[in-house]
Amino acid sequence: MRNLLPLLNPSPHAGGRSALTCRYRCGDACFQEVPNTSDNEYVGDIIAGALSRRSMMRAAAVVTVAATAGGALAVGGAPEAVAAPAAGHGNGHGNGHGNGRGKAQGAKGLRFTPVAPNKDDKVTIPDGYEQNIVVKWGDPILRGAPAFDPENQTAKAQAGQFGYNNDFLSLLPLRGEFGSRERQILVANHEYTDENLMFRGYDPENPTREQVEIAWAAHGLGVVVVEENRRNAGLTAVPRHHLNRRITVTTPMRLTGPAAGSKLLRTSADPTGTKVFGTFANCAGGTTPWGTTLHGEENFNGYFANADHAKSPTDKRYGIQKGASERKWERFDKRFDVAQEPQESHRHGWVVELDPYDPDSTPRKRTALGRFKHEAAQPRLTDDGRPVVYMGDDERFDYLYKFVSSKRMRRGNSRAAREHNLTLLDEGTLYVAKLTGDSPAAEIDGTGKLPNDGEFDGSGTWIPLATGKKSHVPGMTAEEVYVFTRLAGDKVGATKMDRPEDVEPSPRTGRVYVALTNNTDRGKPGKPGADEANPRNLNKHGQILELAERRNDPTATTFAWRLFLVAGDPKDPATYFAGFPKDKVSPISCPDNVAFDAHGNLWISTDGNQLGSHDGLFGVATAGERRGELKQFLTVPRGAETCGPLIQDSRVLVAVQHPGELDGATVEKPLSAWPDGPGRMVRPAVVSVWRKDGRDIGV
Repeated sequence: MRNLLPLLNPSPHAGGRSALTCRYRCGDACFQEVPNTSDNEYVGDIIAGALSRRSMMRAAAVVTVAATAGGALAVGGAPEAVAAPAAGHGNGHGNGHGNGRGKAQGAKGLRFTPVAPNKDDKVTIPDGYEQNIVVKWGDPILRGAPAFDPENQTAKAQAGQFGYNNDFLSLLPLRGEFGSRERQILVANHEYTDENLMFRGYDPENPTREQVEIAWAAHGLGVVVVEENRRNAGLTAVPRHHLNRRITVTTPMRLTGPAAGSKLLRTSADPTGTKVFGTFANCAGGTTPWGTTLHGEENFNGYFANADHAKSPTDKRYGIQKGASERKWERFDKRFDVAQEPQESHRHGWVVELDPYDPDSTPRKRTALGRFKHEAAQPRLTDDGRPVVYMGDDERFDYLYKFVSSKRMRRGNSRAAREHNLTLLDEGTLYVAKLTGDSPAAEIDGTGKLPNDGEFDGSGTWIPLATGKKSHVPGMTAEEVYVFTRLAGDKVGATKMDRPEDVEPSPRTGRVYVALTNNTDRGKPGKPGADEANPRNLNKHGQILELAERRNDPTATTFAWRLFLVAGDPKDPATYFAGFPKDKVSPISCPDNVAFDAHGNLWISTDGNQLGSHDGLFGVATAGERRGELKQFLTVPRGAETCGPLIQDSRVLVAVQHPGELDGATVEKPLSAWPDGPGRMVRPAVVSVWRKDGRDIGV
């Protein structure tokens, strides 16, 4: 595969996003003061004067690798265990890959002609593939909901229609219904609204109540049954199915787990601290083995106003700003005014669990998983059936977490089993990660140059924060740990990372992959400099971290880690693709969400591409002689972000989020014509892609 980087001009805006996206999604977070001002150690501080890799390996336990290609790392011994190359993992010069030779069409599951970087206003897919729109903003999904009419939209109509800015996607089997083999349940996050692209003549300084209530109804979650088309593997929505559902900003929810009822979660509207209305800023999520979905509340801080009048000193650590909020919701509901309800913001920033099989169920916010900017929450099971959930806090210089449940999952779909499984995420231990590099500090110079041992790697420890009602953090109660989890991470010296977003364990190997999107503040005056896990200053392209827990046990408190990918232009010497020849990979920038296919390949969606192309979806082999071979599968339209990748045997689904969200865009002056063509409203949508010949993806 040739180098596919065209002569495109990168965006001057931080992270590659438009200013409009930064404004509405995260409240210009990258232009605000970094919330983490703690003086805990960084990887670079820890390794100053470190032993060489060879001497460290003498002192530490040896990390062994399964002999077969793709075998899981087996980490043994003490906390200082370090990573050894996986099967076929070279030293950055193509070693172990046959110089890129082998099966010419690529690793199984990735045998497609890669899409070239481009700026086309469409979803571009490989030759031999087809696509369709599954469902888009405004499509009626509930009984009684009207057809989408953007010129006469109402809050009542929107509450029965598919929401705005779809992000995370999950597909679950539809049980016990005629034709269910062709039908599945699609669950989607609706992360945020961009009122400039929703309402004609929108005045951001003076939104109307109707506009605000429409936005409330467009946020949250969507559940819609979908079915296979008779002639191909595409999917279409089944409107008005009895399982279809909308969760919005006003949907009643329960706070559960060890912090539920805490005085830190009580408001004038809810003196019990257990009942809360709605969810918003839902980014990525996860699908549980017991048939529920998890939804991370991420940039919730931007919805709250007047933190300058707040009594809580923690608001600054969570990025809640002074003055009015962007959407001015506080004018219409006092719970969004911190001056009037200083603790309402504490009731957001959680992981929400939803039962898509029960349209009458109450969603639950799981306090045992901690409160921060949750990008995602993907579980795996221990050998004895306990769920372990991995989570990233999407902020510059914030942390990587995991939760280990103390309860075992029960198999089956009986009522007793389902009720039991809905308590699994309420009891257990919450941890935060501390990483140590194995190279001398002098070899990590901030340029991305590989250290002398040929890769960025080292060992790590999961530091316990709280177990049930017991705090492991000196000076903090357990309730304080759960509600102010960021401060707990500060106190125990967690490692400051480059925006840890989606975190996914491989179903095949157990290795955990962390998307670190970027951090253009690293190395700036007064800010932390490069370290071995975050090796580039002014990091605008991001990296993928791979970690292997001791003996492949997700309950282990030690792990080995390495950087699997260091993103950017393959021509840039600061990039790294697991040792695969860099002239044979697609350029990638700003990894965001990740997912796995049945072959063990990692699929990566991007957000804010800094190489001048539109964002896209990429597949990369994680094992074998082609480990590190990265190929672009699709790109999204102008102004859009690739979200919610979901890889099935016969199809790929992506959520095309915020199409046309470019500086200066309005309803009157659209800067994209996707998906319905010129003269029509630009609408976020879910897209399904499949092979024309009916065979599985990439085989």
